[in-house]
Amino acid sequence: MDQFFQQLVNGLTLGSLYALIAVGYTVVYGIVQLINFAHGEVFMIGAFGALTTYLLFFDGQTAVWILPFMIVGAMLASVGTAVLMERVAYRPLRNAPRLAPLITAIGISVFLQEFIRLLYEKVPFVDFPSAKQRIPFPQIDVVTGPAAEIGNVTIQRSAIFTIAALVISAVVLYYFINRTRLGRGMQAVSQDPDTARLMGINVDRIIVVAFALGAVLAAVAGISQGFQNNNIDYKMGFLAGLKAFTAAVLGGIGNIPGAVLGGLVLGVVEAMATQYVPGQFGGGSWKDVWAFIILILVLVFRPQGLLGARVVDRA
Repeated sequence: MDQFFQQLVNGLTLGSLYALIAVGYTVVYGIVQLINFAHGEVFMIGAFGALTTYLLFFDGQTAVWILPFMIVGAMLASVGTAVLMERVAYRPLRNAPRLAPLITAIGISVFLQEFIRLLYEKVPFVDFPSAKQRIPFPQIDVVTGPAAEIGNVTIQRSAIFTIAALVISAVVLYYFINRTRLGRGMQAVSQDPDTARLMGINVDRIIVVAFALGAVLAAVAGISQGFQNNNIDYKMGFLAGLKAFTAAVLGGIGNIPGAVLGGLVLGVVEAMATQYVPGQFGGGSWKDVWAFIILILVLVFRPQGLLGARVVDRA
């Protein structure tokens, strides 16, 4: 039983990370119906933004008051990347066939990976480590350190941070979308952008806000992954982005509560499959396979997702 609860905790931690990224996918898809495959790289750049902030201003320190500055640095890097991406790459293709922005997103994903890999260590006037290999992530008091023991179940401090970040982010996002004027504008644009524009809503601004919100959540997820793995690298966003997309589809594409549920379910299934699937199909080497098996099963038997898609089919 203790082993089951340990795997459950591990799964919820992993699922919380997927959910943070998946909600970003969902927010953008709900507004412009774009599957932004470069969102995983926005998550990666958030982690590098936090690391850069630490190396520039706090190198060698571990005090917990550094954490808010790292979060702000991560958000600035992610939001700047996402907004620039939307303005330069996606906005000119807004009325193009859907295949065009999809291929563009894949191209941006590769570009951002290579940009970090080749140029991170070449920033002028500073001595940054090479991103061609894994870079140790800072350890911060309170959110990292000795794990908590509850019975025979071990809970890492970074796991508590990740789950708390998901809860806080989900509550704030729910309030923003349902209780603020800008959030209601996002709902209107997601239903009918042409009518929303006639009603005086600045559709371009709403789309930028959607990209920025997704980037903020991706930045928090990037820091969480850094704390959990104790390192980051330029490839970390690719697989995490694919799994977050799987979580979004699992919950119901365009459905924010569904993205949270899909991420948690995906994380728990991965953890349980690693532990309980017998024979050669179990173990850590098969956890990614099981994640995408779930995607295939959902697309075949329930393509609308667990909670159903909430996207208007526009003509």
